[in-house]
Amino acid sequence: MKTFRLTLAAALLTAGTLAATSAHAQAPLKIGYTDVQYVLAQMPESKQIESDLKAYNSQLESQLKSKTAELEAKYKAYQQGEATMTDLVKADKQKEMQGMQQSIQEFQRSAEQSLQQKQQTLLKPALDKLQKNIDLVANENGFTYVFNSDGGGSPLLLHAPKDGDISDMVLRKMGITPGAVAPIKSGPTTPASTPPAPAASKPKSKK
Repeated sequence: MKTFRLTLAAALLTAGTLAATSAHAQAPLKIGYTDVQYVLAQMPESKQIESDLKAYNSQLESQLKSKTAELEAKYKAYQQGEATMTDLVKADKQKEMQGMQQSIQEFQRSAEQSLQQKQQTLLKPALDKLQKNIDLVANENGFTYVFNSDGGGSPLLLHAPKDGDISDMVLRKMGITPGAVAPIKSGPTTPASTPPAPAASKPKSKK
């Protein structure tokens, strides 16, 4: 496993709760842009987030290494005593080690999800702060739309006037009453694939 970078951060920004004044509709169209990653990286919160993520990742890696070492010790003991084992004992030992290996693989999958959730939790306050200030700057300077220029896969539109949102009209066109159900929030995308857990050696029975 390795610590996720903050490239995931911008994926949590949404335009669903943006507030805009009616002056936007009357003023000339003014478009701005910002590099979300550039701004986020310079926020004081970023260093603490990276530090907390690194510490959490180290804890997970330590647990994984412990589980892997336990399996390796079990396999070494099996090899040393295999010659004196009955077929029934061999089969039992092999089944036990296969179960341990599956447990390790399941732990790694769970750890990857846990690390991603931890990152989202740590990032949320910083992202909320960032979005709030994007809205303030846009409203104070008369920007009708603000786009993200970092190209990191985050939402392109960061700010827009409320009267430009046609979501409710689209829902009505489909015969759906707006607000009837809670909106579905899109989850973040994984910025980088996580390497697989160290493969545990599989015992081989002698014929």
